[in-house]
Amino acid sequence: MDDYPLMNAFLTMLWFFLWIIWLVLLFKIIGDIFRDDSLGGWGKAGWTVFVCVLPFLGCFVYLLARGRGMGERELGRARERERAFRAYVRETAGDTASVTATADELAKLAGLRNHGDLTPAEYEQAKAKVLASH
Repeated sequence: MDDYPLMNAFLTMLWFFLWIIWLVLLFKIIGDIFRDDSLGGWGKAGWTVFVCVLPFLGCFVYLLARGRGMGERELGRARERERAFRAYVRETAGDTASVTATADELAKLAGLRNHGDLTPAEYEQAKAKVLASH
């Protein structure tokens, strides 16, 4: 252990983590290239070749040229996912509320029939009306 001092271990870990960070950045850039709707096919191909052939230079140039747009595009996608999620929840909750309201009305009608306040014919007529309205 004397031939590998603590500072060398620290520097090795530092370079390892910098390499991992660079790989994450590279994959994020490639993902942004392919998800960008405003970039045409030739533009996507050109940026991909540039980033893959000259990875360090390609990443730095991409970040300088289109870095601000990366954040804006990601924010737009996040807002769209949030909007879609909220619409789905609203739609699902609305359907559940409608089903619950129908079940409550039918339970009230059954209670009235069981109590003797409604005749079987009146119950069937009211039940048909409730089911038709929902």
